[in-house]
Amino acid sequence: MTASPPAPHEVTRSHVVTGRLLVMGAATLWGTSATLARFVFHDLRVPPLEVVELRLLFAILFLAPILAWRRPDLLRIQRRDWGYFLVLGVLGVATVQATYYYTIARLGVGLAILLQYLAPSLIVVYELLRGRKVGALVIASVIAATIGTGLLLGGVGIAAVRGNPLDWTIGLLSSVCFAFYLLYSKRGLEKYEPPTVLLYSFVIAAIVWGFIHPPWQIVAAGHSPRLWWMFLALGLFSTLFPFSLFTMGLKRLPASEAGLLATFEPVVAVLTAWLILGEGLKPSQWLGAGLVLSASAIAHLRPPR
Repeated sequence: MTASPPAPHEVTRSHVVTGRLLVMGAATLWGTSATLARFVFHDLRVPPLEVVELRLLFAILFLAPILAWRRPDLLRIQRRDWGYFLVLGVLGVATVQATYYYTIARLGVGLAILLQYLAPSLIVVYELLRGRKVGALVIASVIAATIGTGLLLGGVGIAAVRGNPLDWTIGLLSSVCFAFYLLYSKRGLEKYEPPTVLLYSFVIAAIVWGFIHPPWQIVAAGHSPRLWWMFLALGLFSTLFPFSLFTMGLKRLPASEAGLLATFEPVVAVLTAWLILGEGLKPSQWLGAGLVLSASAIAHLRPPR
């Protein structure tokens, strides 16, 4: 007697739960690798934009040969979709990073992260403006995640107080760009597999950064072999692996839910700094971590769509 096929709702739930776990895994890798990135930025005095360019290059150099060897079919895209990948690479990947790192430089790390993770709220507003129904669980999750991230990252620093309107505008623009990246990636994932979307968006973003910061300037900097190993680690564990997990999760989830679950990143980053660097946590930060975790738990309670 053959086993009966699983019920459609069971398949759907498994599909969604897998997507949620993939996004949480990506957020965990982003959060843990933040400690290494901070060390490279602050202790070794490497410009952030140079690190961004190198981690994209290492991700491409690792991903492209694997696809060419194991899945060459994933390298093929239709000619009419080149415009899509150009927009995703420039306005999605490159612009998200540009606005984010500008905000870090002008307003501080904590506020930059907080502003970028307003993206799930913007997506919910966008869905409401389109006339789509947004459940109470989604709204509760977004509110909890936003407040929790604010508490987790501490108060507004002096850099933010001194920030001019342009700085704040670009900081808010980073959240708009991140929301766009989530929604626009989702569109491409309806037609292409995650590795295809990742590779071509990375290649286009790397070309953009190559014009801004030419590769020969990086070579002329004379970095040590130890530092190049760190660049490789960031390319894999801060870029390729987490973005792969996130994109696979995004293919299975609504963009708003994927963005919401990604707010787990600052929780992991702060806890990693506490465990590895011995940076103490204030009671307000513990409360913030609890709110973000609660938001993630609420998201897991949502029925599959």
